[in-house]
Amino acid sequence: MADDPQWLTPSEKEAWTGLVSLVLLLPGRLEAPLRQVDLTLFEYLTLSHISEAPERRIRMSELAYLANGSLSRLSNVVKRFEQRGWVTRSPDPEDGRYTIAALTDVGYRLVVVAAPIHMRAVRELVLDPLTPADQQALARIAAKLRTRPADLA
Repeated sequence: MADDPQWLTPSEKEAWTGLVSLVLLLPGRLEAPLRQVDLTLFEYLTLSHISEAPERRIRMSELAYLANGSLSRLSNVVKRFEQRGWVTRSPDPEDGRYTIAALTDVGYRLVVVAAPIHMRAVRELVLDPLTPADQQALARIAAKLRTRPADLA
């Protein structure tokens, strides 16, 4: 029957279970060190993306894409950031339909403190165990999986 699943071969199952284990395990391991500065991984990545934008200002829609989160989730996080004095929001002067998130000096200082903590975890958990060839292979694989059409459902 055409609707029967195509079961995984042993090598496919090994690849799949390895990937899903990483997908489920790695975020928590990367987030744990960030608790030192009271940030989640999503919060750190959000602040980091703003800090890397020109003039530390970015449209919320672009930030949602970069942080791989929904606009509503991002809005809730940025609202908390505003309350803490880390970010301000304002209409985009070039197109008022968009909102700009801007990192304050206080928010930037937090990123400066958090970035080395995050980078140590990234190196320890992801990069250091891999050879340069492994890192290149990982980048190729990630690019292939990221660019697959979302309409496979």
